[in-house]
Amino acid sequence: MNSTPSNVTQLLVNWNNGDQAALNQLLPLVNDELRRLARNYLRRESPGHTLQPTALVNEAYLRLIDQRQVQWQNRAHFFGIAAQLMRRILVDHARRHAYAKRGGGAIQVSFDEGMAVTEAKAAELLAVHEALEKLNAMDARKGRIVELRFFGGLNLDETAEVLGISSPTVQREWRAAKAWLHRILTEGHDDA
Repeated sequence: MNSTPSNVTQLLVNWNNGDQAALNQLLPLVNDELRRLARNYLRRESPGHTLQPTALVNEAYLRLIDQRQVQWQNRAHFFGIAAQLMRRILVDHARRHAYAKRGGGAIQVSFDEGMAVTEAKAAELLAVHEALEKLNAMDARKGRIVELRFFGGLNLDETAEVLGISSPTVQREWRAAKAWLHRILTEGHDDA
């Protein structure tokens, strides 16, 4: 079976309906795209980040197969959820790193200083996450667009498909969301 969107969508529907064999057929079809998403996320991290694309994909995979309440709509919906999970994994990783930097209740031994997540990058990721959370509280759709486009690497059409809106609407809201986030992150204002 090839990796066309309709084949992936059909396998997702079959998996929703309890067909575990569909999950086994699905994973090889989506693996390359999941790795691309992971590379997009990690490209924004410092060199030597302790999570590698394979580890990020594996952690996302474990969380994806645990998504029992999700009614998979299509391929784009699947990758939208995967992008959201990868962002959460990286935020959790940055929080754990910040916790460990503050002592974390445990002794931390580093064998290779070059592999450690820098404090600045962890703080940057957390700042972006907090700004995105504020945007989500203010306008959930714009927040979702940022998540899908910036973190997930989806294009305008894929983002529109996931959200069920037009590409011009995505483009307009994407511009507005980027401007708002830029202002929040550079000036520290949290008002709209």
